[in-house]
Amino acid sequence: MAKRRGVLAALAVTAAFASAHVAAAPQRTIFIAGDSTAADYGPERYPQMGWGMMLKCTVKPGVVVRNHAMGGRSTRTFLSEGRLDAILAAIRPGDTVLIQFGHNDANRAKPERFVEAKTGYRDNLLRFIASIRAKHGQPVLLTPVAQRIFRDGQVIAGFAEYSAVVRAVAKETKTPLIDLEALSREWVAQAGEDGAKRFYLHYAPAEQPAFPKGIDDDTHFSELGARGAANLVAGALRRLRLPVSRAVLADRPDLRRTTPLGRADCR
Repeated sequence: MAKRRGVLAALAVTAAFASAHVAAAPQRTIFIAGDSTAADYGPERYPQMGWGMMLKCTVKPGVVVRNHAMGGRSTRTFLSEGRLDAILAAIRPGDTVLIQFGHNDANRAKPERFVEAKTGYRDNLLRFIASIRAKHGQPVLLTPVAQRIFRDGQVIAGFAEYSAVVRAVAKETKTPLIDLEALSREWVAQAGEDGAKRFYLHYAPAEQPAFPKGIDDDTHFSELGARGAANLVAGALRRLRLPVSRAVLADRPDLRRTTPLGRADCR
């Protein structure tokens, strides 16, 4: 009996050690480097949401999403403000960094943000990739997400030159690519010119407390738009067959809602 108690005690110690080891196991992290279309917003800004807010609903337990996207940032300002440095300070081997810029890089009206596509933008993307790889992270490039801009019944590519550079850099550096521009243009086109309004910020005066004067914005997402765009990113990430791809849920009903939940929760 004493021997049996000793064996059981040893097993209990082993189980406790194993449990503590699992609890201490590092989590896999997905970082997001981007602009206002991906950024987090507080409840006071609802229904405005970035797709990065909803990416948490697409991954299995043990994966953490850290959203460093910030409104008004281009590759130039994201670097100059030390925002990439903050990611590099936190990244661990095997972590993933989703990189989506272009909306502000293309804005000639704001020279502090503007970067020429084939020169500075390309060079900045190369810097992102090299810095992340130096930390043994996995960079993933994304083309700029589409706006709701129709011409002759077709959704146009508002940042075609920048998207072309992203695709070229991805090919040149063998960096995984999510062609979010192409995916989101198709998504918007399927909804139709009027139907796609629900994905963006189109509200009458006094309809939403955050926008008392009303708003007509074909760039920034509503809750349904953020959910839908996050679903596009997640589906593409899963298809890339990277180590993190196995952590992306195959079924993502929280992101296919047809009515708003009223908050950034998964359900």
